Amino acid sequence: MDNLTVNFYELFSQGWRPALEVLILWFVIYHILLFLEGTRAIQVLRGVIILVVSFFLFQKLGFMTLDWLLTKLFGISVIAILIIFQPELRHGLARLGQRNLFGMVMKEEEIEDMLQQIFKACEALCKEKLGALIVIENKNSLNEYIENGVSVDGKVSSELIQAVFTPKNPLHDGGMIIQHGRIAAAACLFPLTQNQSLSRIFGTRHRAALGLSEETDAVVIVVSEERQDMSLVHGAKLYKDLNREDLISRIQEILKAKNG
Repeated sequence: MDNLTVNFYELFSQGWRPALEVLILWFVIYHILLFLEGTRAIQVLRGVIILVVSFFLFQKLGFMTLDWLLTKLFGISVIAILIIFQPELRHGLARLGQRNLFGMVMKEEEIEDMLQQIFKACEALCKEKLGALIVIENKNSLNEYIENGVSVDGKVSSELIQAVFTPKNPLHDGGMIIQHGRIAAAACLFPLTQNQSLSRIFGTRHRAALGLSEETDAVVIVVSEERQDMSLVHGAKLYKDLNREDLISRIQEILKAKNG
């Protein structure tokens, strides 16, 4: 019995390190994939995986010429990957620096009331054929974008939102940012997406919404003045043709995950 206990202890002491290493690698790879999700880099990553598999396959089969070619290719792959992944690396590092660990937690009733005010304004803007770009801060801080806009610090209300996006109002260009349940700023500027697959029917507002969602986890609502509809942008994905209930439900799920 003592020998069995000793053997079990030795097996455990030798086996926990590999298990921990696998767990750490899984954690790192998982978060890398999260950073690359929804970007062109995920397609490049698939190509790199195919090259690596081909490299080991050529070695096993003894294809010396192809093996030599891939070996030389991997020699310059580090620089190539840095160039190809440059936007995604910058976005990933920006996200790491924007984690809002100590942000205010909103109650479900406050989230519900805020969303009702937002969508009341959006529906009114749609009827008037007016556009809008409304951003709700999630876990990533949006202070960088708030600083380039005009400070408002007002309660979220349908009337104020409509007033901001009314033509001839000096704040109607750009986007509105809602932070901690209050309208923090308006006339904010956001980076435009470089996604070439986005349809040409979408204008600057949609491209700015996608660009911001590629760099942060913000929830973005876009009102189109041309089509008189509302779209949701989150996680570098555009959700269109959603009714009011679906939009509110999706946003509630995202914001509740933040508070959870």
